[in-house]
Amino acid sequence: MRLTTLCSLSAAFVLTGCAVGPDYRAPELPAMPQTFKHDAGWQTVRTPLLEDGNWWKAYGDDTLDALIAELEAANPGMAQAAARLRQAEAALRGARAGFSPTVGAELSARRSGTADGVANSYDGGLSVSWIPDLWGRVRRAVEAGEAELAGSAADLAALRLSLQASLAQSYIRLRVLDLQRELLLQTEAAYTRSLQLTQNQYEAGMIARADVVQAENQLEGVRAQLLELVDQRAMAENAIAVLAGQPPSSFGIEADGSLLALPAVPSALPGELLARRPDLVVAERRVAAANARIGVAQAAWLPDLTLGLSGGYRSGSFADWFEAPNRVWALGPTLAATLFDGGARAATLDDARAAHDAAAEAWREAVLAALQETEDAFASLRALEARAAQQARVVALAEENERLVTNRYRAGQVSFLEVVVAQNGTLAARRNALDITRDRLQASVQLVAALGGGWSVPAE
Repeated sequence: MRLTTLCSLSAAFVLTGCAVGPDYRAPELPAMPQTFKHDAGWQTVRTPLLEDGNWWKAYGDDTLDALIAELEAANPGMAQAAARLRQAEAALRGARAGFSPTVGAELSARRSGTADGVANSYDGGLSVSWIPDLWGRVRRAVEAGEAELAGSAADLAALRLSLQASLAQSYIRLRVLDLQRELLLQTEAAYTRSLQLTQNQYEAGMIARADVVQAENQLEGVRAQLLELVDQRAMAENAIAVLAGQPPSSFGIEADGSLLALPAVPSALPGELLARRPDLVVAERRVAAANARIGVAQAAWLPDLTLGLSGGYRSGSFADWFEAPNRVWALGPTLAATLFDGGARAATLDDARAAHDAAAEAWREAVLAALQETEDAFASLRALEARAAQQARVVALAEENERLVTNRYRAGQVSFLEVVVAQNGTLAARRNALDITRDRLQASVQLVAALGGGWSVPAE
C-alpha cells in the first residue's frame, strides 16, 4: 500500500508539469504602418507629455490641474473601475487556491436506534486532500485570472484617460465661452456707442429713423447672444462638476479670461499604440484569458486524481473515545472521471474556442480603430492649423473693412446698413477665430488620448 501511494504521488508530481490547451500567442494583426500618414512633415517632438502620464500639465493651467485631481479622488466611475479591479484580484487569489491542499476537521455525536436497540457514536478527526493539477486545469485558470487582472488594471487606466480627456475638453469649451462673452461685451459696448451716434445724427436731422432702428436691432441681437452664452456656460460647468464628482449646485469656476496653451504635437509610431493605449491592452488581455479558458475546458475531459489522508477517533462511548482501539485512519488515491455528460463538455469547449475567436477579432478591430483615431486627430490638427492662419487673415480684413466703412459713414458717404454689415462681419470673424482655437485645443486633447495619454504597460 505504501509503495502504491508513493508511486501515485510521484506520478502526480510528474504530471503536474503538463498543461492541456493551446499556449497563448497574440493573434496576427493587420500590417502596421511605419509612420502615421497625416503627421508627415510636422515638427513633432518628444515631450514629457507622453512620458510621465500627466499629459494635461502641458496646457499650463492650474485650475485644470486641480480639476483633474478632483476627478481622480471623487469620480464615481473611477471608483467603480477600482472596485472591479479588486474583484479581479480576488478572483485570481481564488484560482490560485486550487494549487493548495484542503484541510478539514469533523466532530460529531450521534444517537441512533434500530430494532436491536439504541447506540451512541462519537466521531472526530482531521482530513487532508489534494487534487494535483495533472492536466494544467488550475494553471490555465490562474493564467486566465492573471490576464483578467491585467485587463482590469488597463481598463481602469482607459477609463481614467477617457474621463480626463472629457474633463479637459469641457474645460476648454468653458474657457472659450468666457472669451466669447468678453468679445460680446466689448461688441455690446461698441454697438452702444454706434446707437448713440445714430441717435445724435437722427436728432440732428442728418439720417432717417431706420438707421436708429437698425442700430437698436443690432445691439439687442448681441444681448440675446450673451444670454445664450450664459446657458451654454452653465451646462459646460455642470458637466465639469459631475466629472469631478461634485454636485453642480455647489460647484463653480470663475471666469478669468485666460486660455490654455496649445502644446507641441507629440511624436509617436503606430506600433507604440499597442503599449501606450490601455484600451488595446484590455482587448489583448481578453484574448489571453479566452485562450487560457480553452485549456480549462479541455482539462474537463481528463480524470482527476485525489490524494487523501484522514485520521481520528470513533467510539460508542465518550469516556474511552481517545483510547488506542478507537483510532481510525485512511490513506489512498482516488481517480475519478466523467464518462457521459450528454455533450456538456463538448459544448463548453466549443464555447471557449468561439469566445477566443471573438476576442481576437475584437482586438484587431480595436487596433484598427486606434489607428483611425490617431490619424483623424493628426489630420484634424493639421487642418485646424491652416484654418487658424487663414481665419487670422479674415479677422484682420474684417477689422480693416469695418474701420473704412465707419469712416465713410461718419463722412456721410454710406448708409448705416453698410456699417451694420461690416460690424457683424467683424464679430462673426472674431467668434469663428475663437471657435477654431477651441477646436485646436480639443483636437490636441483627442490626439493625446489617441496616443494613450502617456500610459504604458508595466514591465512586469
